[in-house]
Parts: sequence; C-alpha cells; structure tokens
Amino acid sequence: MDHTVFSGILFCVSFLVTFLVTPLLARVNKRLGVMGPDVHKVDKPKIPEMCGLAVTLGLISSAIIATVALQVEARPIVAFVLCISIAAAVGIADDLGPLSSRMKPALTTLAAVPIVLLGTYSPYMAIPFLGTTRLTIIYPILVIVAIAVLANAINMMNPFNGAMSGTCSVLSLAMIVYLLLLGRSTEMILPSALLGSLLAFHWYNKYPAKVFSGNAGDLSVGAAIGALVVMGRIEVPMLIAMIPHITNAFYLLSSVGGLRERREMPHRPTRLLEDGRIQATEDGKAPITLSRLILAEGALRESEIVNIMIAMTIASSLLGLLTLLLMRP
Repeated sequence: MDHTVFSGILFCVSFLVTFLVTPLLARVNKRLGVMGPDVHKVDKPKIPEMCGLAVTLGLISSAIIATVALQVEARPIVAFVLCISIAAAVGIADDLGPLSSRMKPALTTLAAVPIVLLGTYSPYMAIPFLGTTRLTIIYPILVIVAIAVLANAINMMNPFNGAMSGTCSVLSLAMIVYLLLLGRSTEMILPSALLGSLLAFHWYNKYPAKVFSGNAGDLSVGAAIGALVVMGRIEVPMLIAMIPHITNAFYLLSSVGGLRERREMPHRPTRLLEDGRIQATEDGKAPITLSRLILAEGALRESEIVNIMIAMTIASSLLGLLTLLLMRP
C-alpha cells in the first residue's frame, strides 16, 4: 500500500482511539480525584487532569498497526514508542508527585535515549547556506538536549484551554507538509498519526475545556514532536515553525532566572477579570510569557488568546516552509 494512503489510515485510527479514550480517562481521573482547577474561569471549575495520555495511547496504537500492517522497519517505531512512553511516565510522576523544577527536565532527557541507542537519527544535518554538515560526535548530544528542551517548551506553552493541542496540531501538519515536499512518504506516517490524535484531543480540550492534558500529555506530545523532527531530518524548518514555543520558553526562563515550576512562582503573568477576560499583570516581578506579551495591548478572552497563539504558529510554520524551499537544491 502507498505510504501516503496509509498515513491517512493511521490518521483516522489515531483520531478514533484518542477520541474514544479521552472521555474514559476523564471518568477514571474524576473517580480517582485527579482533578485540577481551571484558573482562567471565574468559577474555577475542577477539570480531569492527565487526559493527554489518550494522545499517547492513540500514537502507540497507530505505531503498532504501522509495524504489523505496513511492515515498516521496527527499529524507528520502537524508538518512537519508547521515547513518548518515557516522557509520559515522567509527566505522570510530575502530575502525581510533583517533581522539582530541575528533576523534571533532567528526567525528560531519558526520553531521547532510545532514539540515540537505536540509531534512528542521521548525523548529516542540512543548514541554510552551508549545505549538509556532518555532526557525528556532537549530534547524539544535541538529540538528547533538543528532545528534552522541546518537550518542556510544549509543556510551558499550555496555560490555556486548547493551547497545546491547537498549536501542536499546526506543528504536526507542518511536519507532514515538509516531509511531503521532501518526498519522504514513510516518515509521514507517524506525524499523520500525531495530527489525528491531537485533533481528537482538541475537541475535548478546546475552550471551554472538558479535560486537561496534564504534564503527562504535554511532555509526551513534546517528545513525540522532537523525535519526529530528528527522525524526519527536518530540524531547521521545524525550529523556525516552533518560534512561538521557543520564544515563550526563553522569555519565561530568562525572566525568572532559570528553571522554575508554575507553583514556585508567587507572581503571576496574568490575572482574571470579573467579566472573564484575562489581563496582563503590571507586577514587575511576574515572569514574561508569550501570553503576557499578547495581552500587552489589553485584556482578551481565553479563546481569543489561544486563537492568536495558533495564528502565530501557522505564521511561523509558513516561515519554516519558506526556509525549507530555500534549502532545497
């Protein structure tokens, strides 16, 4: 079967699995008391946490089908499944723990280990205006750092309903387009599955959210994107596509002086108004975030902020596409 057609099939499988599993996880978490307040709502409703694991399960289901039905090489599939599973496990520990601000990113680096040990990467990296550069020694180190950084950057980009699922759906679609243009139909299979899972999850996570992804879902999705970028050899265009996420992480970390968890920050970047709109705080000690920059012109509703974040990701993904076209021989 043509790999492009099979990518569409896996998109549907992943969408269906995630769509069916998400409400089941919500009921289980509600029964277990794994709930979190929706702090950007006036009445602060309790929402089931860790439901982003449905995305992980959708991806694993699709990966198994790809290996059995399409008989693609098992090694990259195994590496990918182990990568997202380790990231999900770290997220679960943080959701239930929680982990310290240094322990979480340190443990997240373990998610990249299967990619390196199973050799599912290429040390030949295409760099604009320089051509293909061989990074045999340093590239495995870059893989470990990059996947951990991207996983935590995605985690930091999820303060509002649908922010993670919406922006990462755009990034998944960008990966598919980039790989399609490069003629790498085999590498399109897993990004297509990721897009299906994220769109299904977004149905429940969009404003007003019925479920939260939790650190388990955020880190798993971030690790999945990082792994697919490395295995698909689309590092540079995806780095451009992820400018909003990287910018948010950079400003946040630099403004608080290093790694800090949200619960460790007494000063908040935004505040909720009585009419339900969100406003940037004037507190000089509050961290600088992408949402705070978006709100610099005035208060907005949560859904409006997320729509701007998604639009920014679409714009940066188009810049990534332009970069890819300029890089092609």
